[in-house]
Amino acid sequence: MNNDAFEARLRALEYYHSLKIVPGTWVVLRVDGRGFSRFTQERFSKPFDDRFNALMVTTAQALLEEFQGIYAYTESDEISVLFPPSWTLFDREVEKLVSLSAAMASATFTLACGERATFDSRVWIGVAEQDVIDYFRWRQSDAVRCALNGWAYWTLRQEGRSVSEATHTLEGQTTAFKNELLYERGINFNELPAWQRRGVGLYWEIYLKEGVNPLTVQTVLTERRRVKVDRNLPMKEDYSAFLKTRLRPIAQQTVKDGI
Repeated sequence: MNNDAFEARLRALEYYHSLKIVPGTWVVLRVDGRGFSRFTQERFSKPFDDRFNALMVTTAQALLEEFQGIYAYTESDEISVLFPPSWTLFDREVEKLVSLSAAMASATFTLACGERATFDSRVWIGVAEQDVIDYFRWRQSDAVRCALNGWAYWTLRQEGRSVSEATHTLEGQTTAFKNELLYERGINFNELPAWQRRGVGLYWEIYLKEGVNPLTVQTVLTERRRVKVDRNLPMKEDYSAFLKTRLRPIAQQTVKDGI
């Protein structure tokens, strides 16, 4: 038996092993908690829990740092991490990126939480800057919708309504109806914490760190970068403008490098 030929034949049967993300495109890795509806209901307050959100932010930061992303966004039990067209980690191999991002999210969340949790992962690609803006506008719209539905549903449940009763009351109802339902109970949806309604963004920021020059013994300032956690993201067109400030330098560098 020719061992090289034998190995080559079997490796060729590894599905998606050679699949790579299209070069020169923006990339988003999105991880979602598996079975988190039951997982969170048994362990965290509803509709929102500060501790759960902190765990998701910790997981998002780990993904942003480990995979060298430029922006991360988390809402509910999902995290989206953005990468520029010039990004070449793992040679942009889909199989590796999807499996490792799911593994990293699962391990980070589990260690921080103290209980086993798992995530799945998928890849999204965008050709233009506007595609990226549309993607994150889409995910933020989902955050707003889920937040309103969650607050309305769990408010009814906490009043003693059953699952079927709460679901039936809200089924097919308008945004105005749900807002009014909450308002009648002393809850102004628009005054709830911004992170609940809009999600949380994470991105790199430059700051000055004070140090001492060992030769001159003089105080010097050096630039460093760190991850900023933004719990007060803007919405709609203001969010588009905010995203452009994060993307524009990357896009300009990409054009300059001829990518």
